[in-house]
Amino acid sequence: MFRGVLRAPAGPRIDPVRPRSEATLRPLDALERPFYATVRPLVEWLIRTGVKPNTITTVGTGLVLLSAVAYGVGAIRLGGALLLLSGLLDTLDGEVARASAKVTKFGAFYDSTLDRIGDGATFIGIGAFLLSAPDVAFRVPAVIACMVAILSSLLVSYARARAEGLGIDCRVGIAQRAERVVLLGGSSVLVGAGPHAAVLEAIVVVLAVASTVTVVQRFLYVHRHAGAPVADAAPVRAREPKARPVDSLAKGS
Repeated sequence: MFRGVLRAPAGPRIDPVRPRSEATLRPLDALERPFYATVRPLVEWLIRTGVKPNTITTVGTGLVLLSAVAYGVGAIRLGGALLLLSGLLDTLDGEVARASAKVTKFGAFYDSTLDRIGDGATFIGIGAFLLSAPDVAFRVPAVIACMVAILSSLLVSYARARAEGLGIDCRVGIAQRAERVVLLGGSSVLVGAGPHAAVLEAIVVVLAVASTVTVVQRFLYVHRHAGAPVADAAPVRAREPKARPVDSLAKGS
């Protein structure tokens, strides 16, 4: 349901080579069309009122930081709700940018950078809760899982960005940003932390493992599609492409 969370296809743009049979393997793909049809009136209203895409991005990041604070103080359901709301705004900024012809390179950079801040802050907040809350089962392993989740979620995004720098559109993986936000936010709203924080811990472990698997999937995908031996590819890496795809919605994932 979200663009950093879900991203709808829009307008003509230049994309890296993307073998469709592999590059579209995302658990939430089936929800994209109905979601975007639902939020389209809101996108049009934002455009009419003159709201800028970067403003939406900034507000969304503020919400995810508030979500991290809520998780940290033990307000798990509130943290989950704020996380889902931030994911909604994360979708709208790119939609507004494309529909109003305001897609820019800086907007894509700004959007992607703030997404990484949000990813890290969320798990830091959860880790703070697990460290300080009473009666938490498996406290130390759960905090370690938070650390792994932070690292792996950042690597998921880095792998895609680096692959796109090489001209390969690498959107494969079972746990892109959309899946992480929906699973963590949705479960937090529905059940909170659970007895002895066991539910929240289980979700963190699942996300840490799934994100690690996604990193491996992207590594193997790029290895299959990079095409050139190391000796032949060296001159290409020495010269960065002059133009990279500008897609303000391809943030995270």
